[in-house]
Amino acid sequence: MKGENRKWYAVYTKSRGEKKAKMLLDEQEIPNYLPLVRTLKQWSDRKKWVNEPLIRSYIFVHLANDREYLDVLQTDHIVRFITFEGKAAPIPQKQINNIKLLLASEADLEVTSENFEEGVEIEVRAGLLKGLTGTLIEQRGKNKVQVRLEAIGQSILVEIPVVYLKKRREVRGER
Repeated sequence: MKGENRKWYAVYTKSRGEKKAKMLLDEQEIPNYLPLVRTLKQWSDRKKWVNEPLIRSYIFVHLANDREYLDVLQTDHIVRFITFEGKAAPIPQKQINNIKLLLASEADLEVTSENFEEGVEIEVRAGLLKGLTGTLIEQRGKNKVQVRLEAIGQSILVEIPVVYLKKRREVRGER
């Protein structure tokens, strides 16, 4: 992480500690992104709209150097970086942009960490999500598809007409 080229990384937080971790990172002026989704919560006596993390126990940090890396690790409510082969795994800017695009679309989103067999790389060619790319994991009917975000091992189930999709290329196997 030398130089001023910032890279995105995912960090794992304590359970229900995402918003607290974000607040502490903001206080340290460490660039971060916590994708939130508005959901209707039901209690025994009332309903209320609340903002919840799209991906539970994860927050994204945009780091330029080793000092910021250490500052993040020493922040309360942050447990560890998501790693690959022992090193913090950088997340491509495109995947962060895709998450932002999904949230801006106000599509009906569900997140799952289930592991599905990889399929075809797709691109949305019409509608509010036009330009979104990802790997088609599963198709549920004519209006729901599951897209994998490789760097964090999570999949997002989004409601979108399948006719809005186009195949970019095969990722694995023959179709």
